[in-house]
Amino acid sequence: MSEIKVNKISPRTNCGTVQLGDSGDTITIPAGATITNNGTQTGFGRTGTVNWDTTAKTASFTAVSGNGYFVNTTSGAITVTLPASPSAGDIVGIADYAGTSATNSITIARNGSNFEGGSADGGIATNRQTGTFVYVDGTQGWVAVNSNDASFILPEFVAATGGTVTTCGNFKIHSFTGPGTFTVSNAGNASGSSSVDYLVIAGGGSGGTRYSGGGGAGGYRFSDGTASGSFCAGPSCLGASALPVAVQAYPITVGGGGSGVSESPTPTCKSGNRGANSVFSTITSTGGGGGVKQNQTGPQEPASPGGSGGGSSYNCGPGGTGNTPPVNPPQGNTGGNGLGNPYYTTGGGGGAGGVGGNGPQSRGGIGGAGLASSITGSAVTRGGGGGGAGSLNNSTGPGPAHPGGGGGTAGGGSPGSTTTAGTANTGGGSGGGYGYPGDSGNGGSGIVVIRYRYQ
Repeated sequence: MSEIKVNKISPRTNCGTVQLGDSGDTITIPAGATITNNGTQTGFGRTGTVNWDTTAKTASFTAVSGNGYFVNTTSGAITVTLPASPSAGDIVGIADYAGTSATNSITIARNGSNFEGGSADGGIATNRQTGTFVYVDGTQGWVAVNSNDASFILPEFVAATGGTVTTCGNFKIHSFTGPGTFTVSNAGNASGSSSVDYLVIAGGGSGGTRYSGGGGAGGYRFSDGTASGSFCAGPSCLGASALPVAVQAYPITVGGGGSGVSESPTPTCKSGNRGANSVFSTITSTGGGGGVKQNQTGPQEPASPGGSGGGSSYNCGPGGTGNTPPVNPPQGNTGGNGLGNPYYTTGGGGGAGGVGGNGPQSRGGIGGAGLASSITGSAVTRGGGGGGAGSLNNSTGPGPAHPGGGGGTAGGGSPGSTTTAGTANTGGGSGGGYGYPGDSGNGGSGIVVIRYRYQ
C-alpha cells in the first residue's frame, strides 16, 4: 500500500474544492484517529446523536442544534427554547440532570415551530427523563427520536367561565340554575383534560287540579364521570360518555317548572303543565309531563309524556310515557295510573329513578324516585315525581312524594288542598290537587352542572 505524508492538502486554485477519492471508493479512518471540524459540515447529516455539553444548565436558555444539554432544575423550573427557523435534520438533546423534573419541570419551548405535530410546547416532567428531538418538517416539527413518551407533550387542561364555579380536588364545577353561557378558553389536550362531565335536568311538570295525577320529573341526563373523577348518578352509575369541548361559547338553557294550575274562579278540573327543556351543547333534557285531570265528561284525557311522564287520573287510561323523546341511557320513567269507581284515585308522576306509582284504593300513587349524584362534590337527589291526589271516597291523606325524594311533592288530600311546588333546581314534579280548592304548585326548575379536571 502506497503512503503519502504531507502536512496540508490544498486545492489547486484559491478557495477551490479538494476531492478525496472517486465515487464508489472506500476511505478508511483508522482506530484512534481524530477528525476535528473547525468549520461547517454539509452532507454528513446526523444519526440521532448530539454532542453533550457536560456543564449543567441552571437557568433558562436557547438550545443550539447539534448539542445536548443537562438541565438542573434543583432550584426551580427551567425553559429550554428550541432553535428558531430550524432546518430539517436539526437536532437537540435534553436530559434531567438531578432527577428533579417531576417537581420542577423542564419546559421545551417550540419557538414558533410545531412540536410532535401540535402547537403546544413540550416538556420533561418525569425524573431522569431524557429526550433527543429532531426537526422533521413544518407539519410534525420537532419529534422525539429516542423516546416517544407522551409526557413530552406538556398537559393542558380545560379552562372555562360561566355559572357558579366551585372546586373539588383537581376538578372544577360550573353550576347553572338559570340561563347563561359556558365559555371555553382552552380545550386542553389528551395529556391533561379535553372533555367535560355533565348533569342536565329539565323542569318538572305540575300536577293538575281536583283529583289529578302528579307531575312528572324533568328529564335527567348525565355522563359517567370518566372525565372528572368518580361520582355516581343512577342505580349503576351508567351514564353516557363525557363530552369533548372546543374553544367556543356554549349557551346554557335551564328549563323552568310547569306552571301550577288553579280552579279559580269556578271549580274546574285542569291538567297540569309540562316543564321546559334544559340544554347544554348536544344534550337536551325534556321537561316533565303534567298530571292529568279526571275524566268528567267527553273524550278521555290524553296522557302527558315527557322526560318523565305525568300521572293519570281515574277513567283516563295509563300515565304519560317517560324518556320521550327516547335517549340512551333513558332520561326518565312513566307516570302511574289512576283507579276508577269506586276508588277515584290518581297516579304519581314518573321520576328519574323509577316509575310513578299506581293509585291504590285509598291514596294517590307515589311519585317516582329521584336519582342521587355527587357531581357537585356531595350527594344530592334530584328528579323525583309528584304524588297523585288522594281518593274521593277516603280521607286518609294525600299521596306522598316518593321516599327517595328528588324534589317531587305530595299530592293533595280530602277535603281539598293546594299542593306545594316542586323543589327549585331539582326538576321535581308537583303533586296533583284534590277536591275544591285543589290547586297545584309549580313544577321544580331544572339545573345544568358541568365538571372537568382543571389541574
